[in-house]
Amino acid sequence: MVKIGIIGGSGLDNPSILLNAQEIDVNTPYGKPSSSLKVGKISDVEVVLLARHGRDHSIMPSNVNNQANVWALKEQGCTHILASTACGSLKEKIKPGDLVFIDQFIDRTTKRKKTFYEKDQVCHIPMAEPFCDKLRNILADAARELGLSFHKDGTVITIEGPRFSTKAESKLFRTWGADVINMSTVPEVVLAREAGICYAAVAMATDYDCWRESTEAVTWDEILKIFTKNAENVIQLFLKVMRMIEHKECKCHEDIKTAVVGGHQVEAKKEFDLHSTIRTVPHWPKQGIMFRDITTLLQNPEAFRYSIEKLKGRYSGTNINKIVGIESRGFIFGAALAYELELPLVLIRKKGKLPYETIAQEYALEYGTDKIEIHKDALEKGDTVLIIDDLLATGGTCLAACQLVEKLGAKVEGTAFVVNLPELKGMERLKNYKPFFLVEFQGE
Repeated sequence: MVKIGIIGGSGLDNPSILLNAQEIDVNTPYGKPSSSLKVGKISDVEVVLLARHGRDHSIMPSNVNNQANVWALKEQGCTHILASTACGSLKEKIKPGDLVFIDQFIDRTTKRKKTFYEKDQVCHIPMAEPFCDKLRNILADAARELGLSFHKDGTVITIEGPRFSTKAESKLFRTWGADVINMSTVPEVVLAREAGICYAAVAMATDYDCWRESTEAVTWDEILKIFTKNAENVIQLFLKVMRMIEHKECKCHEDIKTAVVGGHQVEAKKEFDLHSTIRTVPHWPKQGIMFRDITTLLQNPEAFRYSIEKLKGRYSGTNINKIVGIESRGFIFGAALAYELELPLVLIRKKGKLPYETIAQEYALEYGTDKIEIHKDALEKGDTVLIIDDLLATGGTCLAACQLVEKLGAKVEGTAFVVNLPELKGMERLKNYKPFFLVEFQGE
């Protein structure tokens, strides 16, 4: 399966583009990445979006945690990375607004961690051809079809930054054969190759650096003007390219296998196949229903452990102070998560099941209505809660649970589910309550 990581690509997180979107916070053995990850589907392709310099562009080039960024995408199962980067042109023929699909780099960085193999091992990763040729060819074909102004190849020189070059440096880099200059490509491209991921970068020329005597020296304001003006071209290019990427076999995946000396190759934690642990029972409880049976997940200790670990990773360090479980399977996952997060567990039950004084909320069923209840003293004004259940279908029960919580003056910080059934539109119904799920079933 192809899964594409996108570094940069501002604008692709538009809800009309990124479908079934979720925002997740992750950690890696190398620390936290530059931003949360936005995951979803674009043109039926799974994608993961990451902001290299943070969502508010607050991380300067030397402080970007490239190791964590690439590792986070690897742990999400990304097979390919498309990166966008602003650059200065060092050649007359590369005009501001042109796109360059770079094929070589010159490294002039000095402060960055450039390998995953820092202790007990040495990684001699081949770098003769650092960018994926297959991805670059796809980019060129797509840009040609879109009528964009592009250059199929070019050498980027990556400087440490954050300052821009002097005229002497800019002119020197031209004599070295560099075509464009930026502050971001190295070591990102090196780490992608160590991770066994196909990587290509789209460099957008925003200026002529400072070598061109007839042009004023580059400023950040000018870069932003050109970048913003042409960002739509990059978005349209990425959207087209995503539908064209099919290759799974590539030299990019193989180089690391013979590059490490000493010890064992570092491996990312493989994504557990939770989907396969949930049984589908056709035509139950009535004809035409595909029932998703989580009893098989619960009988699999590894699957249950994985589910709780993923939920714990999602909600650790948040301001949630209570977990609310919806009867009955929400109790199972809610109790385990509450234990892991060391938080109180509150129960929401069907009418008449709670012994003490309650408040109720009615909600619609396919035929008629039903009620759920919560103890009046279970929540206090100012509590921030997570509501959890096993499955999100139409979202009616969970919406009623959210309304119950709000009646007691508490705030619903999020809703979490093991299984999502997207065809029933529960995500849309709960959009104000930050729905999150672990796996989805769609029609099968």
